[in-house]
Parts: sequence; C-alpha cells; structure tokens
Amino acid sequence: MRKIVVCLSVLLAAISARAQVTFPVNGVTDKRGGAYAFTNVTLVQDANTTIKNATLVIENGKIAAINPKQVPANAIVVDCKDKYIYPSFIDLYTSYGIPEQERRAGGFQFGAPQQLDNDTKGAYGWNKAIKSYIDAFAIFSKDAAKAEQLRNAGFGTVLTHQADGIVRGTGVVVTLTDESDNAAIVKERASAHYSFSKGTSTQSYPSSMMGSISLLRQTYIDAAWYKNNPGSKEGTNLALQSFNNIQDLPQIFEANDKWDAIRADRVGDEAGVQYIIRAGGNEYQRIKEVAATKAKFIVGLNFPDAQDVEDPQNARFVSLGDLKAWELAPSNPASFEKNNIDFCLTASGLQNPNTFLANLRKAIQYGLSEKAALNALTANPAKLIGISDKVGSLEVGKLANFIITSEPVFNDKAVILQNWVSGVKYGVKEDAWTPSAGVYNLVLNRMTGASKYALEVKANNVANVIGTDTLPAKLSVAFKSVSLSFSEKKAPRGGRGGAAPVAAASLRLSGVDNGNGYWQGTGVDTLGNPFTWTAILTGNEVAKTADSSKAKSLNIISQVTYPFGAYGTTDLPKQETILIKNATVWTSESAGILESTDVLLKNGKIAAIGKGLSDPSAKIIDGTGKHLSAGIIDEHSHIATSSINEGSHSMTSEARIGDNLNPDDINIYRQLSGGVTTSHILHGSANTIGGQTQLIKLRWGATDDALKFAGADPFIKFALGENVKRTTSTNNIRFPDTRMGVEQVLMDAFQRASDYQDAIKAASAGTKKGGSVNPFTKVRRDLSLDALVEIMNSQRFITCHSYVQSEITYTMRVAEKFGFKVNTFTHILEGYKVADKMKVHGSNASTFSDWWGYKAEVQDAISQNASIMHKVGLNVAINSDDAEMARRLNQEAAKSIKHNMSKEDALKMVTINPAKMLHVDGKVGSIKVGKDADVVLWSHEPTSIYAKALTTIVDGTIYFDREKDNELRAAIAKERNALILKMLAEKRGGANVTAARPTFNVINECGDHEHNHGILDAHEEN
Repeated sequence: MRKIVVCLSVLLAAISARAQVTFPVNGVTDKRGGAYAFTNVTLVQDANTTIKNATLVIENGKIAAINPKQVPANAIVVDCKDKYIYPSFIDLYTSYGIPEQERRAGGFQFGAPQQLDNDTKGAYGWNKAIKSYIDAFAIFSKDAAKAEQLRNAGFGTVLTHQADGIVRGTGVVVTLTDESDNAAIVKERASAHYSFSKGTSTQSYPSSMMGSISLLRQTYIDAAWYKNNPGSKEGTNLALQSFNNIQDLPQIFEANDKWDAIRADRVGDEAGVQYIIRAGGNEYQRIKEVAATKAKFIVGLNFPDAQDVEDPQNARFVSLGDLKAWELAPSNPASFEKNNIDFCLTASGLQNPNTFLANLRKAIQYGLSEKAALNALTANPAKLIGISDKVGSLEVGKLANFIITSEPVFNDKAVILQNWVSGVKYGVKEDAWTPSAGVYNLVLNRMTGASKYALEVKANNVANVIGTDTLPAKLSVAFKSVSLSFSEKKAPRGGRGGAAPVAAASLRLSGVDNGNGYWQGTGVDTLGNPFTWTAILTGNEVAKTADSSKAKSLNIISQVTYPFGAYGTTDLPKQETILIKNATVWTSESAGILESTDVLLKNGKIAAIGKGLSDPSAKIIDGTGKHLSAGIIDEHSHIATSSINEGSHSMTSEARIGDNLNPDDINIYRQLSGGVTTSHILHGSANTIGGQTQLIKLRWGATDDALKFAGADPFIKFALGENVKRTTSTNNIRFPDTRMGVEQVLMDAFQRASDYQDAIKAASAGTKKGGSVNPFTKVRRDLSLDALVEIMNSQRFITCHSYVQSEITYTMRVAEKFGFKVNTFTHILEGYKVADKMKVHGSNASTFSDWWGYKAEVQDAISQNASIMHKVGLNVAINSDDAEMARRLNQEAAKSIKHNMSKEDALKMVTINPAKMLHVDGKVGSIKVGKDADVVLWSHEPTSIYAKALTTIVDGTIYFDREKDNELRAAIAKERNALILKMLAEKRGGANVTAARPTFNVINECGDHEHNHGILDAHEEN
C-alpha cells in the first residue's frame, strides 16, 4: 500500500509540472529554473538592513535563503566578492507595455471642429475623458526594448497604466521580464489613475483646467447617485459602474505643477479620497503647502538642463524663474524628505531612463539621503500599492528581483552589473564585473622563462601593468571570463612635426576567474607564441577615491522666494502698524478730500483718521506733498489664473475660477505697482452662462487660497452677443448661433433650475427623527444647476458681459421673470441708451472709458458713456479687462473728467463704486475707520497722469514699495547674471545644454473664446 502512495505522489507531481506548461512550445519544454547562490556579497536587504559577506540563495524565481548553513548542492555559485546586491527598484508611474493612444486635433480650440458628444461605442457615460473602464492588464504587452532600458536603470517592477483621460482606469503591476505577458503580471488591478488632462478625447468639454476639475467633481457625484439608485431610468452606465468599482484601489493623480498638486488634493478632500500624487517637479517652491495636503507623492527626476545663454539676445528672454528652477530643481526630492512627506521616485518624464541614476545621484548631492532614496525606490512604492509581500526588499519567499552593483549603488562610479528579475539574469554592464580592487602578482609562463609583473586593478576594469615602466592595460572581467592585453614597453613617439606615437604590439591574455583572487589562462605574445599565465591577488588594495557625489561643491546662488521668480521675497511681507503722516487723503466718502491728514493702520484695519495722530509702535511714512487713496478695485479682470474660459458648452456654471488661480502671475505685482489692491477675476465670455468668478486681494507671494477675498458674496459671469454666438468661428455647431438663441439659452437654463429647485424642496419636505431628509438621495445633484438656484435665491450674483441695448433689455426681462436681477452689466458700451431701464431694474454698470470700434457691437460706443450713466443715477465703475490697462485704472477713470465728472467721482469709479457692486463696500473701497487697511500713497493726485503709486498696502501689509522695487531690480540683475555665468560654465564643462527657451506668459482676456494669448514676457524683471 505504501508503494502505491509513493507512486501516486510522483504521478501528481508530474501532472502538476506539466500543468504549468499552458502554451505549446516549438522545441524542448523542460525549461529549468535552477538555483543560484551569490556568495561573499554585501547584501542590502532594505534601507535599514545591510549584511556583509552574505550569501543569497534563489530558486524557481524566488529568494530561497539568506546566509544558509550550507549552500544547496544543486546551486550555481556566483562569487560576489566586493559586489553589492540591492532590491531591484520599483517605478509606480509608467506606461510601459501599454499601446500609445492616437492623438487627434479636437476639443475647444481655434480652428478645430467642435465635438459635443461622446462618440465611443457602447453603454458608456456622456464624456469621453472618463475612461474608468480601461484595465491596463487587459491591454498590456511587454516591450523588450523599453524593459531593457528600465532594467539598465535598476528597475525590476513597474506599475503601468494608460495615461489618457481625466479618469484613466486601473494600473497593473508587472515585472520587467522578457518572459510571457502572463508571467510578467504581478497584480492585475493595482491602482486607479486620474489627471486634469482629457488626453486624446476630441470632445469639446472640458477645455480648461477649471472644466476638468468640474467634470471630476460631477463624476464623483454622478457615480454615488448611480450606486445608490440602481433602478434609475438612465440604465446601464459602464463608465460610472467601473468608476465605483475602482474606488477601493490606491488612487493616483497626475499633477504636473505644485499648484496642480494642491488642486488635486482639494478635489480628493471634497470626495473623501486621499490621492497619491504624481509630482510636477517644482514642489520645493511651496513645500509647506504641499506637505499640508497629507498626500504621498511620486517624485520625478527630470531636472531641467542648462540652457545655451551664450548669446545675450537669447539670454534676455529666459526668465529669472526658469534660471532659478534650473539650479534648484534637483533639491526637490530632498525637500520632500526634509518635510517628512512620504514619497517614491520615478523615471517617468526622462527622455532616456539611462539618465535616471545620474539624476538620482545629483538629487543626493542636493541633500537627499541615501536611505530615503533607497526607500523611495523599494519599500515605499511596494507598500503604497500593496505588493510588499512580493517585492521591495530581499526576504525569503519574495521574488528574486535584485541588482548587483560594483560599488554602493549611489556612488558616482557605481555600475549596475546585472539585474535579476524573477530569478532570471539580465546583463547590464557585465564587462565591468571587476574583481577585488588591488595588486595582483601576474606571471607569464613562457618557453623562455617566467615574466613577472604587478597588475594594479582599480574600479570599473581600469588597470595598469607595472614592470620596468607603468604600462596601461586593457582589462575586461565579465562574470567569470577575464581578458587582458598590454604592451611590454611604452609606445615609441612619432617622428618630427608632432606625428602621432606608433602603436606598440600587445600581449593578449584570456582566462577565467576562479574566485578568491585567483585568475589563470592562456595567451599569445607579439610573435604569436602561446603561453600560460596566472594572477594572484596579494591583498594590497588600491586606495579608493572619495565618492564624488558628496565631494562636489554646489555653490548655490538662488533661494526659494515667494512667489518663485522675479520680485519674490524669501520671507512673506508681514502686517505692520503704519502711520501715514500729513497726506492729502481722498476718502471716497462724504468727507471728501482731507488736506494734511494722518491715517493710522493697525491690525490690518484703518484705525484712525485725523491730524496729529501718533502711535509709538507704528512705522512712520511721510505723506507730505503726497496723496492717499483707497486701493483701486478692478471689477473685471482676468489675471492670476491658469485658464479663463470653459467655452465648450452654452452653460458651464459649474466651472469655478477659484479652482485654478495662479498666485505666481507677475501681473499681480505689476498691478500693485499701479495701486490695484482688489480684483474681480471673471470667467471669459465664450458662453451665455459662464463660470463662477473669484474676488481676490493682490497679496503678492500668498497661496492661491490666501488670495481669495474672505467673506465676499459669490458671483458668476454671463455673456451676450458676438462671443457667445461665435460670430467669428467657421466651425460652430454649438447652440446658440443667433442673439435670439442666447435669450432662449437663458430661459431654458432657469426653467430647468426652477424645476430642479422644486424637486429639491419636495425631497426635503419629508422628515425623519433627528431632522430633514438629504434631498440628494432623491434628486440627482447637478453642480451647474446648483449655481443657478443660488442666483434665484440671491445667494450668487451676476456680472454680465454686454454691449447691445436690445440684449441688455431682454436679459433684464428674463431675470425679472425668474425673480432675480442682473447685479452688474460689464463692458456695456451702449449703456447710455438703456441707463433708465437699468436703474429701474437695479443693475450696476462697469465699463471702459473710451474703447470703440474693435468689433461690430461697439460701433455705437461713446466716451461719454460712463458720465451719462452716472448722471442718470447708476453706480458706475471703470474696469480693465486687460492685464496692462489695470496698471493705470486711475488714469482711465480720470478720462471722464473731461465729460464734466468731478475728480472725486472719477476716482470713486475705481474705488467705492466697484466695492458697492461687488458687495464689499463695508470692507474696502474708501478710507474710513474700521475698513480694511487697503490704501495707496501716490506721488501726485490720483487722477493725474503724473501720479505714481509709491506704496501699495493691503490689509496693513506693504506689498509694493517703489524704493524697495528699485532695490529688487538691482538684486534681480545681479542674480540673473550670476546664474547665466553658472550656466555658461556648465556648457564649457561639457554638461548637457539645450537651446535657450524664451519664457512665455499667458495673458487672458475676456474675448478669448477661441484661444489664449501667449505673450513673450520672459524679461519679467522689467
């Protein structure tokens, strides 16, 4: 009976072995895994554990033992004396093995055909950028060439996904094996992926950063509704179904900028999701804000190359910010470590993975510790996506994924010799498999007798043969094979005239490394006579040079400033107690203009106004001969944003300017120099109902959130006329196409909003113990309709782009039909024709001083417009709609003086009047005790063409000072010059240098319904 059991066991084992061969093989199918024992090695198990003179045993693709009592008899022994073994690296952000998506022109851009609907076949969602149903494992196919590149950089495992769309589906963990695709897959659905880029989608929506954010926010809402209402009438939605299915996976978000990282985290916070964020590379510029996200990061090493700034004309167009970024970008990984942010490292973004190790060593030179670097490449990524049981450290039972290096891997001279993936060897630089560095006794056993030499071997196969002379040798040690060639005498010099030296004939040796410093083999001399030879290590080691990555001096010139670039400061300006003495004060209040008056600013407020004021703690500013006014308020601006128009649909009220503020915009500083302290940042005019606006204070150096005017009423941008109906577009398929259609868009939108509001009220009517029912369990929430409901309930207010009197009139009628009013008509160059109707309706007017003739709608514009509306009794403001004009709004307002408007009333059009129309006149717009300390000290009266803003103060903080500005200009010039000289030194030292790249600054304007303007604005320090 026992014999039968044994036979059965053997039979089952044979069946099991055969069952593993699931593919037919044209040849011998007995592919043996084998066992290997790597002896005498320095084994770095993980960042915390290093074992010297260790033995690592692998078998069948896994780690079988570490330091066993006895090496298995069947194991192939590999002597790794003076070698190092590390866990192979893990990259969590790749598209390795994923088919590249075809990118076609599309979306909402100038000259491109519009596409409003999703043309993907199947029961998917309405938007093509939501690709949650893509599973990377289903489309993965190994790429031998790319796998080799990544292996050569030290990687053995990668997480790969289809980098296309806002929601990108799932990622798959694979090893970089050349075996089958099946064998490569380690974990099928390992992660879910997101971005702000719609990728290859040719659909018009979204066309902006804020549109992408809105789509993602709405998708979370829609997916929750779909999950909780399985019987909803919309039927099957594979996009939402798969979106819900991937929420339990690690959520990875691609952010290509420090502000994008913060934006992504806010989206996640709203949805109750903590993203792992793929960093953009400039997070060091705002690392404290990045740390505050509490996110874990995947950090790239694609540092900018030096630019060729030899030509001064080219150099002048490279901004200081770009020069500073070139110098400081390698400090980005170290900034994550120093701020205790968990992070991984990735090779993504590099044009060639071969530069990965060089860039990593540069990051270490800039302060990244070797321990943090190793963790970021092994344990951290394994932990983040739940594969620590398989890879990330060298422990028994895990995959045999490891690299063998000639030295500690982060040393400048370290070479990756081999990369073992799942127990399979992949040679990297095997010819650099150098034995122990030291001096060998080299003996050539010739027929004429023995010739003895000293063979001096250094790192990376550098060798010299020392006899009568020291002779350079050519050495190659590849695994167990050794080859050596050298000439027994120095090459003779050439003849006269500087001729090249004559090459001397060489002895050629080849043999094997027997281990323990003993080589032997055969060779031939210069006459072809054979001989045998031996080389025995004497133990006299060659002195190793210090690691050059730590020996180099960085000579850092730049510092991180806020904002990062020209006119930034290392410390943010602080609120002060300020006493402005003996100025002419333009109050913009009933008090009028006060001569020789003091104003005390304390705790960010206007504390006192009068004569002879004093405060021992105050900073004194002499206002003698100068004029003080409230800070200028621009009711209509488009600065400080990443995008300004979500122009794809007729209604995009879900889009929010506040989602994509750009606090680094140099126009903030420039406008402070013109006395502007508050700006109303509007959505563009590409659609009838545009996006939600954002009121900001010009706090130069603050974060995007800190720019926002706290407590201000929310507004939204509407538009009428040519921009909305796309008069200039030849590809318009979007409704409306006429002025009549614009009115119908308004009617339809508010009727839907009214029905939506009724449904919410009905759903809220039922009660439960403890309170009201959440209406959105019964009503599907719609972010765009939410904004319209707020308008109807006087919780959000309209500023409407307008020109033609007929459109202004019908818009007021639509508003009255649905029980609200249009708060402000902006532009309104035909306002003088309908001022009486606007007064009855209750609207404000924000206009230009004298713009005329730039399109058909403004042929009837007149420079008396503002004065006429003012005389009728409207609250009138002068706005900029232009980053450059905003620097001289005081002068634009003063133009109405020639039309019989007083100087005081003219100034009020850029101070208290816009404050009133923005509902913040209780805080800003005039000089009055208790209001925010937002004031400007002018060189002349503010309505004069000679007036210059000398000091601009926001909340009691000096954000612009003309004397300080002169000092900054000198410092900027000095820093620029030093960085340019450093770049030139890099070029002359042989470093990679790219052609000089001019820095562009995107200037947004209201009419940018087709594209934004990229302005060559690199020399921002002017």
